[in-house]
Amino acid sequence: MHGQMSGTDNRPLSPISLFINDEGGYTTVAMAIALLLSITLVLFAGRTQWSLSRAAEVQEVADACALSASNVVARYATCAQVCDALILSMGIAGLVTCGAGLVLSCIPGVQPVAEKTIELGTSVLESRSSFARSAVSGLSKLEELVPALVALNSIATVEANEGDGISYAGVAVPLPLEGQSDFSNLDTEIDTRSIEENASRMQDAAERVEEAEQRANEALIRGWMADCGQRPRCMRERAATLAGLGGGQNPDYPTYESWTFGAALVRARTYYPVRLSTDSPEYGTLEALVDSCARKAFYEYAIDCLSYAYYSEFADGTVDLYLPELPHNTAETRATSLYTDVCWPCTQEGDARVLHATLACPGALGAGSGYASLADIDSGLVSRCEECQMDVTDMGRVAAASTNIDNGFEHYWREVVRASRDYEVALDDRREAEEELEGVSEGGLDAFQEALELLAVPRPHIVPPGAWGCVAIVARTDSHEVPNRLGGNLLDPASLPPGVAISAAMLAPDDSAEGNSLLAHLFDGLADSNPVLFEMLGGAGSLWGALIESYDDAYEGIAESSTEFLERIDGVTGSSVGSWIRGKVEEVVCAAGLEPRYTLWQTPFGFKRPRVSPGGGWGGISQAQRIILSLGPSPDAAAILRALGMEYIASLPSSTITIAEIPIPGTGMSIPIEVDLSKLAGGP
Repeated sequence: MHGQMSGTDNRPLSPISLFINDEGGYTTVAMAIALLLSITLVLFAGRTQWSLSRAAEVQEVADACALSASNVVARYATCAQVCDALILSMGIAGLVTCGAGLVLSCIPGVQPVAEKTIELGTSVLESRSSFARSAVSGLSKLEELVPALVALNSIATVEANEGDGISYAGVAVPLPLEGQSDFSNLDTEIDTRSIEENASRMQDAAERVEEAEQRANEALIRGWMADCGQRPRCMRERAATLAGLGGGQNPDYPTYESWTFGAALVRARTYYPVRLSTDSPEYGTLEALVDSCARKAFYEYAIDCLSYAYYSEFADGTVDLYLPELPHNTAETRATSLYTDVCWPCTQEGDARVLHATLACPGALGAGSGYASLADIDSGLVSRCEECQMDVTDMGRVAAASTNIDNGFEHYWREVVRASRDYEVALDDRREAEEELEGVSEGGLDAFQEALELLAVPRPHIVPPGAWGCVAIVARTDSHEVPNRLGGNLLDPASLPPGVAISAAMLAPDDSAEGNSLLAHLFDGLADSNPVLFEMLGGAGSLWGALIESYDDAYEGIAESSTEFLERIDGVTGSSVGSWIRGKVEEVVCAAGLEPRYTLWQTPFGFKRPRVSPGGGWGGISQAQRIILSLGPSPDAAAILRALGMEYIASLPSSTITIAEIPIPGTGMSIPIEVDLSKLAGGP
């Protein structure tokens, strides 16, 4: 037989007939086989998708591992920057406070405040130095722990991503493995002895300025009182009573601040011509006539003396003045032109030439014989008249009568003259002391600038382990069976083979305001938890806070905060030298260039390829691949670390580390700045 017969027509069966019937439709066998193949393909596709998805997850785990490792580095960098910000801001706050003390040292009358301000600034600088030393030590110790923290955090991240029967082994490596940070400039000592010594000399000079200023004011008040401030009698009252001066000819000055010695000079120059023109004998006696003649001679002498008087004020606060003192007794009269001027009439009486007060004298009987001086009587050149008895004693009596008792104009003029001399001397002494103060202030500014230059040294070079990046190596350990639901009896058992992925992350600047916020919160926390410290610091503490908040604004913000602090110093406007040195201090601060090295905070960023490894001294991805292949199919984290030359540490010996302490001035106490290592390593 060549074939099997089908049906009644004895035709042989075709293989296709198993799937397609005589009518052209699909047979049951065809439908069953098609359904079986479809199910098998679906299961195979699902198995493939599951395998590919699980295989790709190792790369995601590696990426997360690298980022978590770089997070540790970023946190360490933040710790270092915070310490740098605190140290820099404390240094500036202390020095600017010392600068404020220098300014106050120039202001007369505030020496105790100046000394206290200098002491406060010095205590802040001492706290800064102590804090800096502890920070350098603490940061160095913390930097040594960074590789271990990186490893622990990355291992914890890998383990956290296990699930669905998939296990991983992996770790991240910081590059460089050893830190290369340089904190050598962080604990630079700021010696304030020169500032303190100059401040002391400035205070001594300022005291002399104050003493001279006080003498000048006292002299000015004495002069004003004698001229128009004293009641019931003074020059103004005497001028009104004796000469009838009033109104604009005899002005009043209600306060000594509105008065000058020039006002008294003008009043005297107005008074004497009026007295000369109106004087006459008070009685019809010869004695009254002689007194009137003597008074007129005295008035003429006063007018002549006052013509040489002067008063000028200058921009530097000094004056140039000369007010003549008039004689007030016979002895002083002999020393003036009243004694030597040839102005008294003479007559020839017999053999004698006689001097008279006036030719109206009853004793002037002979012929006129010219004029003579009162000194000629004492020298014997002329004789004294026996009637009027005019001589230097009479002239001295006239001067004494109006000077030695308080009802004479000359009495108060003498007080004005003597006060003017004291005033001029005091102003000259004040100017001399101010010049000395300005010279000493230059030395104080030089010391202040030298101290600022020490603060302006390069900021710390922060290069911790991982500064160039972190490379993560993650392996999917062992093979993993594909779930039975993805094949069952239709597909042969299958497994997902081991796999390895490499990833990397680096730190990059973050231009958000997080840094300022972090520092501000830190300062607020210090202030809230340590009120004693900030009560002692006072304005310096407020300045410190302002400097911390302006840290990311570089030195422009520092200069602005410092200037605002200096402008709030009470009494600065009361001293020209104080205002001058304040401006100089502001200039020095603005020109110091106190700009932080890092003004942007660091944030981790991942990379698909480990392009950070060459910067860390690795040969690149090929060397990483060789390390992976050398570990075998199922490496663990410890094996990976050993292959990379790192020591495996299962846990840290301590949960916290004190990286620095801020001493509280004058208490012997300090505020610890602690770091929770578990949080630094990625813990909750």
